[in-house]
Amino acid sequence: MQRIVIIGTSGHAKVVAEIVERETKCAVAGLVDSFRPAGESAFGYRILGSEQALGALMTSEGITGAIIAIGDNWQRSRMARSIAERTPQLAFVSAVHPSAAIARDVALGAGSVVMPGAVINPGARLGLHCIVNTGATLDHDCRLGDFASLAPGAVLGGNVALGEFAAIMLGAHVIHRRRVGAHAVVGAGALVLEDIPDRAVAYGMPASVVRSRKEGDPYLHDHVAR
Repeated sequence: MQRIVIIGTSGHAKVVAEIVERETKCAVAGLVDSFRPAGESAFGYRILGSEQALGALMTSEGITGAIIAIGDNWQRSRMARSIAERTPQLAFVSAVHPSAAIARDVALGAGSVVMPGAVINPGARLGLHCIVNTGATLDHDCRLGDFASLAPGAVLGGNVALGEFAAIMLGAHVIHRRRVGAHAVVGAGALVLEDIPDRAVAYGMPASVVRSRKEGDPYLHDHVAR
């Protein structure tokens, strides 16, 4: 069984660890976190060190893979880039909870995570390091760019395209054949009836663009659905 590390110790990382345990394809050797000392523990796993120590940990712990369990799309990409530069031989692996329903022809990019109760229908294609959160749904032929994410309960109709780094927040819905641009954020509970441009924040029923955002702007704690 492949031994992997989970990058991060947040609540999101706790869920990812549970998914890996349930999937039983990989064994979690421990956690990696640059902001907590090695030797501490979190949700039953030992913190092995920081990402700077990954090269040594691959040898000492027999690690061959990793999952970046960071919920923010931009921060997840920064970590992926850092790890790829430091330890290019370390593979990123994906994880799918056994309760998720995924069609047999779905393409799931390396480093992506599919959480409990998610549904991904035929023809869907997910890029690298995507997140399909608890109970989220992608209908047929959807496309997710690298580092895109769906929050719990988000719903995409058929043939929806999300640009890279796009984030669909809690319970938001996007009707079929719409595009949400790169780095765009759709607020919680929104209903998207028209395309959303790149680097836009949109919310409401129906959703409308309320402002622009820069690449890397924080959004997970931003009340975009007020």
